[in-house]
Amino acid sequence: MSRRERLLEKIRATGQGPKRSLGQNFLISDHVIDRILSHATNEPWPASLIEIGPGLGALTEGLIEFASAKKISFQVIELDSAFSANWREAGLKVIETDALQLNWSDLNLPPGSRLVSNLPYQISSSLVIDRSVDPAGITSMILMFQKEVARRIAARAGTEDFGLLTVIAQNGWTVDTVCDASGQDFFPPPRVSSRVLRFRRRADAPEKKEFADFLKFAKMAYSHRRKLLASNLSGLNWSRSIETAMLAPLDRGRLEEVIEAMGFTKTARAEEFSPEQLLELSRRLR
Repeated sequence: MSRRERLLEKIRATGQGPKRSLGQNFLISDHVIDRILSHATNEPWPASLIEIGPGLGALTEGLIEFASAKKISFQVIELDSAFSANWREAGLKVIETDALQLNWSDLNLPPGSRLVSNLPYQISSSLVIDRSVDPAGITSMILMFQKEVARRIAARAGTEDFGLLTVIAQNGWTVDTVCDASGQDFFPPPRVSSRVLRFRRRADAPEKKEFADFLKFAKMAYSHRRKLLASNLSGLNWSRSIETAMLAPLDRGRLEEVIEAMGFTKTARAEEFSPEQLLELSRRLR
């Protein structure tokens, strides 16, 4: 019996079908599951493993086997109380909560931890932003997204998909594609295609305090895409240094001066700046 057949049989036997309210679409494709597990269990070995939304266990069973063989800790975050109970009975450490509401620092994950998930679509963008700003010990991730969101994460400057999510994700991680998935790779089949991305933490990613400040800066930079970058940022209360909380509004003339010093015209828009260039602009303006 294939993994796909076993998973569908488990749905029939347990009666635990997907809940639309939780954005559940169960991954049942042998090929996609194998590709994710191959990257999730690849070298360098993670210090620990954590999965969001194990559900029926399409990925979980393989992760348990790997974690046991390598003698590393493995825990799951599951919002569905029925699935939480099942995995506790199976001996797993389960955090029964919404991954977006969890204080990740409380998990005390060792540096070098790896996050794996077939993410519910409705939390995917927020989860990436949160873990970019504060990885909380995570240095690699293998995550499933709606393909549209995956394109935005991996977009290049100047393209239609490039935006705030791109800037935050790419300043925190190097990102590459693992594989694509069609609707038929899930139960029930969603009406959209999906893509699995691998994230590896950048050695030069900003520290948590600076990254949190930069997120505010980037949100303002992209607050009105059609407006000039200097217009969007003008008046933003911006800290004069990372170490202090002293704020002062950004001056339009100073903004244009720094933008031109970086080789852009003063009429440049946010999407013309690469993720690294926008971060550099925020640093120069301090």
